[in-house]
Amino acid sequence: MTRLSSSVNSLRSSEIRDLMSLANKPDMILFSGGMPDNNLFPLHQIDEIYNNLTEKEKQIAMQYGPTSGIPELLTSLKAFLKKKGLPVDENKLMITTGSLQAINILAKAFIDPGDTIVVENPCFIGAISAFKSYQANIVSVPLTAHGIDLEQLKETLANAEQKPKFVYLTPNFHNPAGTLYTLETKRALIEILSNQDIPLIEDDAYSDLWYYEEDKEHLTTIKAMNPTGIDVCYTGSFSKILGPGLRLGWMLVPEHIYQKCELIKQAVDACSPSFTQMLAHKFVESGAVYNYIDDVRIQYKQRAETMVAALQKNLPEGITFTAPRGGFYIWLQLPENIDSTEILKKAIEKGVVFVSGKTFDPHGVKNNNLRLSFCNTPVDKINEGIPLVAEAIKDEIKRK
Repeated sequence: MTRLSSSVNSLRSSEIRDLMSLANKPDMILFSGGMPDNNLFPLHQIDEIYNNLTEKEKQIAMQYGPTSGIPELLTSLKAFLKKKGLPVDENKLMITTGSLQAINILAKAFIDPGDTIVVENPCFIGAISAFKSYQANIVSVPLTAHGIDLEQLKETLANAEQKPKFVYLTPNFHNPAGTLYTLETKRALIEILSNQDIPLIEDDAYSDLWYYEEDKEHLTTIKAMNPTGIDVCYTGSFSKILGPGLRLGWMLVPEHIYQKCELIKQAVDACSPSFTQMLAHKFVESGAVYNYIDDVRIQYKQRAETMVAALQKNLPEGITFTAPRGGFYIWLQLPENIDSTEILKKAIEKGVVFVSGKTFDPHGVKNNNLRLSFCNTPVDKINEGIPLVAEAIKDEIKRK
């Protein structure tokens, strides 16, 4: 029998990936994947960009590039990040093959088997899988409506048997909870982590997809606050603001961390695709990215508000959620004795699919939540599908 490593043997397929097989079934209403809507991709602009590339630019696009990224995209992306207030000049920027690769590289840079790390609960499944693949001891801290539970975080850090290698957070429109950390929470986090010698990995895939002007002050990233006494490793992505098929993300990190991350990137895939880097560069440099984000933000806000209204109309008593202020997701809180996997089975029979809560529990236990995604579902299908989700919830409550 083939003997694989213990870290590989511990890996499991995510429920989200398993559920994607249902996407090809006719008439199935999908509230499962966090995928942008295919119909919103800027296809004509991308065609125009490619057709207007010079011969030299096409040659660059077809060739291996530097590990850190092609200089053209590094330049335009730095300007994009500076507009968000990020301290680009004081840090090093690297293009990665999606932001999940950036998270994986940072995990490999920091984690030895058995090392403790701290994450939110719930937590992005891609990050959970990455950390488990390096055999981390994952300690989780609950989320509140304003961000990570600060008192419990203090207690966790104070009582940890070994100092955590890092804290991983998604402060802006959390996946799956949709939470937007308040500016006060971010400042308190800085105070807690300052001079603790515990790096912070700040995952920021969704901050451009805000819906309400009054929230903009809270969107300031922890990295942009440029805290002293904390190594903040910032990751971002083109997946949600341009297209996931480009497989382009980035990390902005202190130089001493960057040096090791670049070596890891060299060993993993040498460089990210020059072809998609060139397309992304032109899209950002031209300013088209800003108009495009404005346009898709309107679309996603409409879908979010449609889903909120449908949930308010159809959900039974005792089911709660927070209306999203941005991002792609709504996180339903169910009664303690209700198992969302059982609801999912009933929902699939009715022709609708979502993701159960335990997928996002770092320990794979807590299952009285479910995640609904509205980003890839038209308004009419949201109005058709939410009553079916509500029926499945009611059926399971009656069974209990």
